Amino acid sequence: MSPEIIGVIGIILLLLLILLRVSVGLALFLVGFLGISWLSGWDVGLAQLGSSAFGTSNNYGLSVIPLFILMGMFMSNTGLGKDLFNAVDKWIGHLRGGLAIATIGASSIFAAISGSTNATTATLARIAIPEMNQYNYKTTFSTAAVAAGGTLGILIPPSVILIIYGALTAEPIGHLLIAGIIPGIIMTLLFMLLINIQVRLNPEIAPRKQEAPPLYIKLSSLKSVWPFLLVFLISIGGIYFGVFTPTEAGGIGAIGAFLITVITKRLNWSKLVSSLDETIRLTVMLFLILIGASLFGRFLALSQIPMTLTATVGSLDVSPYVIMAMILIVYFILGMFLEGIAIMVLTLPIVYPIITQLGFDGIWFGIIIVMVLNIGVLTPPLGLSVYIISGVVKDVPIEKIFRGVVPAIVTMVLFTIVLVIFPEIATFLPSLID
Repeated sequence: MSPEIIGVIGIILLLLLILLRVSVGLALFLVGFLGISWLSGWDVGLAQLGSSAFGTSNNYGLSVIPLFILMGMFMSNTGLGKDLFNAVDKWIGHLRGGLAIATIGASSIFAAISGSTNATTATLARIAIPEMNQYNYKTTFSTAAVAAGGTLGILIPPSVILIIYGALTAEPIGHLLIAGIIPGIIMTLLFMLLINIQVRLNPEIAPRKQEAPPLYIKLSSLKSVWPFLLVFLISIGGIYFGVFTPTEAGGIGAIGAFLITVITKRLNWSKLVSSLDETIRLTVMLFLILIGASLFGRFLALSQIPMTLTATVGSLDVSPYVIMAMILIVYFILGMFLEGIAIMVLTLPIVYPIITQLGFDGIWFGIIIVMVLNIGVLTPPLGLSVYIISGVVKDVPIEKIFRGVVPAIVTMVLFTIVLVIFPEIATFLPSLID
């Protein structure tokens, strides 16, 4: 068999293993090792096992992953999420649909620390949905607001997904993190506008809350927001102004989060242990995936599939935007069945060379990938964010939650199209730090 055919067989095998719920990292290891061994011999396959593991784990740039994860764990495990929601609620909760808008606002701020869709969704589901239930919000509407807000977790920096994208494509991680700021802000505002439109069209889904609290109460509530803003400005602001590298920013952010939780007396021994334990577990899982992705990428390189596809696509007499549209449709379909990291490690070794060959910006494409993956976490049958909410709010049928997120999905699709037409939305800030 030709190397290309063996490569196709390897991709199909990897896809089947992931669909059978085999660990993504283990599936990448197995297929990568077997593919390299088949094409180059067992001794080469065994040698690549060691070199891929050492080369990936020895990459200084990837040390940013556990640091940003630890920063998020300190802030999320110490109850600051509830205080954050209450503070945002004090400012806009009295508006019609204000609790849902506050959920989006709190999600955007919490996302600036957690870097995770799952963490943002789970935290706000436990905090915001009971509050909205108290004021008789329709559950389809309230759960949709939490699901939409949760998607901001991997768009607004620091985003673990963008860090992994940078590791897989060699795009500068600092630029990728900065690139998510403007799209994240715009997406937050669009979700808020969507909620406002929905409530105006159907006021019954979100009964009006009490009158606005006095100004002194609003100002007093800001003491719950400053820890998030301070950590974000120090870490991400430090990257933007060239004070820190991403790894240094992660270290400063983790130390800052630790000191803030100590000063505010939120951190005890059990929460410290829990934060460290969750950080270690998540980091090990991500590094296992990255090591497996390195091995799988070397197998694909030996199979010559990326080079063949890049040459073929480059010779097509069609607009690059037609090819981009086809790629995004494939990503959308994959997002309905696979988890985001699995999609990236499976496709980027093939798709990224095509994207750069067509003249598209790699930083911009990273933001596009995040947008498409965010759509995937809301669409059935996988819809991971919807299942997280369903696990927290057990009395709401999951089909109702899926119905409720349809307007959010449409909004995200439209914004993705806008990003394709106007890539400067994502590339403007990174261009300023070159």
